[in-house]
Amino acid sequence: MEAHNQRRILVVAHRTAATPLLLGEVRRRASEGFSFELLVPDIEAGEDPKATLELALPLLEEAAGGHVEAMTERGTDPWGALCRAVETGKYEEVIISTLPLGVSRWIERDLPSRARKLKLPVTVVTAASRSGQYMAPPAIR
Repeated sequence: MEAHNQRRILVVAHRTAATPLLLGEVRRRASEGFSFELLVPDIEAGEDPKATLELALPLLEEAAGGHVEAMTERGTDPWGALCRAVETGKYEEVIISTLPLGVSRWIERDLPSRARKLKLPVTVVTAASRSGQYMAPPAIR
């Protein structure tokens, strides 16, 4: 299958870009024929996304079974970054990976629910809570 015909999923993650639950979801969706691009938004002034990308990309590529393109966006507006990425028309679906409730600024800002406005299927993957238990809310469709 040629790259321009590949079915793509946009993975939106920052501090959770290399968590086991996200990697498992990427692995599962890769088995369905999807390719992936990673968007790391919400990069604050003075923050260097290099460490996140160096850790996450090899693990995501292993889970995806191929290359994962990465994009970063400075600023504290993950919603705007998500909208701009989706507006390119390259994606069939979005996976949002967040920190747990009570810790996640994205959940606080209602990013997963707002993503439904983009008219693409959205899956939310929530990283381990402090108790070490994984929480995976059902897909938002």
